[in-house]
Amino acid sequence: MIAATAPSVEGRSITACKGIETGEAILGGRSAACEQEWGKSRRTALAEMEERDAELGAQAVVGVDLDYEVIDNMLMASASGTAVTLG
Repeated sequence: MIAATAPSVEGRSITACKGIETGEAILGGRSAACEQEWGKSRRTALAEMEERDAELGAQAVVGVDLDYEVIDNMLMASASGTAVTLG
């Protein structure tokens, strides 16, 4: 499995995009409720990013980065990437 934050893999061509995949884990004891909240925050952040990029006329987002932060008892997820059009 190759994982890259770059927009491509040197020496390989992209033939299809299947979507963004992520994984979340709670270390120090698993909690189904916490893992569900992490997933919900990720999906919401990605949806908002994609909506804003679509408003710009983008056809794709490359170099996607996800970040999580806990502030007091609030969970924050952020998604960022580069909106692009395709030729």
